[in-house]
Amino acid sequence: MVVVAIAGCGPAYTVAGTIPALIAVVGVASPAALLYCAIPVIGIALAFRQLGRVDPNAGATYSWVARSLHPFLGFLCGWALVVACTVFMASSTVPAGNATLSLVAPSLVGDPVLAAIVGSGWFLLMAAVVGYGARIGARALAVITAVQLFLLVGFAVSALLADGSGSEFSMSWFGFSHFDGQESFVTGALIATFAYWGWDVTSNLGEETRRGSRGSGFGGVIGVVLAFLLFALIAVAINVLMTPAAVASTTDGILIELGQRVWPGVGGTLLVLALLLSTVAMLETALLQGSRTLFAMGRDRTLLPAFGRIHAKRHTPWVATATIAVASGTLAIVEAVRLEPGESLLSDAVSGVGLHVTFYYCLAGLGAVVVHRRMLRNSVSNFLLMGLWPLAGALFMLWIMIESVASLSTAALVIGFGTLALGLVPMLTAWIRQRPYFEPGRLDAHHARLVDDSYGGADSDESHAVHLTRNQDELLTDF
Repeated sequence: MVVVAIAGCGPAYTVAGTIPALIAVVGVASPAALLYCAIPVIGIALAFRQLGRVDPNAGATYSWVARSLHPFLGFLCGWALVVACTVFMASSTVPAGNATLSLVAPSLVGDPVLAAIVGSGWFLLMAAVVGYGARIGARALAVITAVQLFLLVGFAVSALLADGSGSEFSMSWFGFSHFDGQESFVTGALIATFAYWGWDVTSNLGEETRRGSRGSGFGGVIGVVLAFLLFALIAVAINVLMTPAAVASTTDGILIELGQRVWPGVGGTLLVLALLLSTVAMLETALLQGSRTLFAMGRDRTLLPAFGRIHAKRHTPWVATATIAVASGTLAIVEAVRLEPGESLLSDAVSGVGLHVTFYYCLAGLGAVVVHRRMLRNSVSNFLLMGLWPLAGALFMLWIMIESVASLSTAALVIGFGTLALGLVPMLTAWIRQRPYFEPGRLDAHHARLVDDSYGGADSDESHAVHLTRNQDELLTDF
């Protein structure tokens, strides 16, 4: 599950788009922005881990927030995640196509329609992988992620050893002194938060993971920590190689520029290959996360019941998967036709999705504190890991969401809050029809821990038998 969490963060994709955007905004303070966002994001990851132990659910925040805070808030969390995944996949299809064309036909790069068509081919391939089953998807992610990490770590180490035209490294890059005021910090924090998004796909796979009440959430925590270490290393390397002004002026071809500076000749091609692999992996993890959430909503009949159907042979939510795949692919083609060459939806999509992410991260953190409130005084670790840290993460996300509104474009606000408001229509419709989801049982953390420890626990006979008789695949398609 650690591999899935790292793949969900999209290391090379982040290097190509998010980190350059972060450096263009805050310069050498980018490592600090990544650090100060990693701390609250780890708090949210701890919240997901604790909630996942209480209720391993394909809907994750959609279910947890409904059973801890309010069903209306839970529904909007699920809706926000589905929309975020759909918009992200649509906005990432063209970059995937451009990365492919730059490797096989560089002269064709820049045509958004052709890039969307090529990117849709990758998208359909990932949809087929996800529809086939979670185990084959996890194996594919393991290979893709290993290649990415090898190339990116090699690049970062080589960059630090090379003679760059940027700034000389200083530990002050991890402090507050290089931010140009609160607005600079807030803008950088929103971008950095998006950089980490994707690790929580592990929580949506809790129902398909052997002993998902323990493994899936912990994988997310480790994934966030490893993602921070990688992103901070690369942010430092880029700042050493190039000035923030140079990064801002070469955003479209940043990987080729970086690669040529470190590995002349083949460097750009290798990093573009890493970008392609990363984008494809993120398409898969976003589709996994979105389809599992949509499946849970269909299962609860808060959306069309058809979304809750499981394939008779593969045991995967094929209707939900196909629906999100078609919606994302259609949106990608429409945007490619509408946009002029050189234009991109990616920047506004990142900001809009960032609002969705901060919204449901905030509610998940608050929900975890509410669910575990009676256990906080049992020990210092409980108070820190179940209460203080998740609460701090939730409040940080709320602050970032509120403070970032004034600086976002109209398109980003429409993607963020406009699409979220659309969710009120199906939510109220399901509520009027008196779906059982809107009268949920409350999550009981203490009872869930007792059940988890007594049935299938780490040292139980049943767990030992399963370990001996089944293969070592961590993911199971057993809805």
